[in-house]
Amino acid sequence: MHGLNKEELRLLRKLSDPEKIQQYLDDLPYNKEKEGETCRSPRLVMRNNTAHCFEGALFAAAALRIGGRPPLILDLAAVRDDDHVIAVYRTNGHWGAIGKSNYSGLRYRSPVYRNLRELVMSFFEHYYNLKGEKTLRAYSRPVSLARFDSIQWMTSEEPLWPIPEYLVEIKHTSIFDATRRMYMDERLYEAGLLGRA
Repeated sequence: MHGLNKEELRLLRKLSDPEKIQQYLDDLPYNKEKEGETCRSPRLVMRNNTAHCFEGALFAAAALRIGGRPPLILDLAAVRDDDHVIAVYRTNGHWGAIGKSNYSGLRYRSPVYRNLRELVMSFFEHYYNLKGEKTLRAYSRPVSLARFDSIQWMTSEEPLWPIPEYLVEIKHTSIFDATRRMYMDERLYEAGLLGRA
């Protein structure tokens, strides 16, 4: 199925709901890319037992697909910071998210959000750079990774750069004026770095 071998399928089938997928990602060491930038498929995430946010989103989307849901990801765009990619899903008409992050507040969201803007705004207070500036400014529409089946995104041994390149090119919905700066209080800043790799 989708080019996955028996062991890979067995693992992904065990991750039968979004909470189990998130727990798997939380237990994985954070990929600090010591050997240079990586853009690994879910197969390589399983093999290397590590992931960063983009790789975690692809892995979560693959697990959602094996569980019968669409493999959707969404790009959160920032200023003076890195973008963050999450896998998104719907339960009973409400949106939730799965994510891998070095920041504790940029991970899982229960499926309680009526629309994508509500879901995205739940990340705002927790999305900041190391200067303490809140940096989230825009978000993409959900992208189905099925559009990348031709490059075997679930099992590729090669880097998957066409996917982040596509995410950068597509239209994003602005949250507010990108030039406005906002900072966070020290306690929330410290809490967000809990467990940072």
